[in-house]
Amino acid sequence: MPANKEKNRDPGVSLALLWGEGDGRPRRGPKPKFTAAQVARSGVAIADAEGLESLSMQRVAEMLGVTTMALYRYVPGKPDLIDLMVDTVLSDPPDLGAVPGGWRPRIETWARACRDVYRAHPWILTATGLRRHAMGPHQVAWLDTALAAFEPTGLSARRRHDAAILVLSLVRNLTQEALDSTEAGDAEWNRLTTHQLTVHADRFPALTRAVTEGAFAPTDDDPLTFGLTCVLDGIQGLIESADRPE
Repeated sequence: MPANKEKNRDPGVSLALLWGEGDGRPRRGPKPKFTAAQVARSGVAIADAEGLESLSMQRVAEMLGVTTMALYRYVPGKPDLIDLMVDTVLSDPPDLGAVPGGWRPRIETWARACRDVYRAHPWILTATGLRRHAMGPHQVAWLDTALAAFEPTGLSARRRHDAAILVLSLVRNLTQEALDSTEAGDAEWNRLTTHQLTVHADRFPALTRAVTEGAFAPTDDDPLTFGLTCVLDGIQGLIESADRPE
């Protein structure tokens, strides 16, 4: 399929596929050999092994043993395939109703479950970060679960949504940072930074003192724990402020 057709795709087609309503197109010919879900799982296998940049309709077709043109009988194009792949790997969100202690431990559980998915399928960060995409039932369920956890706080609907997106953004950023980090790369960056600060310490006194005091020293601390503490403390303050009499 030409690239311009994929650019001008009908978003209703993706939504129909994601929500199990077919793809909205009339069918002729023999019964399809595969389901859209099977096609999506083949795409996931490629992206997990080689990254999203290696995904193509041709690669998926080869994995399934069909021609590239035949694959378009199942999904209209690569963007639609990626939407299906995202919803496939997200699966069901955690059952936060079984987590005791109120909204805070529930959101912490939700955040860590998000991180687990991103770690297992790093390409999702790119797939969901560079464009607005059709959301399938699993992705919607994850957002719904977070919003439900915030409901008892008394925050407005807008603030509950903002809080959920803030936590998700923290998880995404920390996961991407971890994926971009390597032991060798970090060691070289530290070496170069230390050298530059040694030469120019008088220009950056606060940073120089921080480095000297161990700001970049290796640690086993979980950055998500620290990040969640800061973010959730802020949300807790907002909740208490909203509850305070005028």
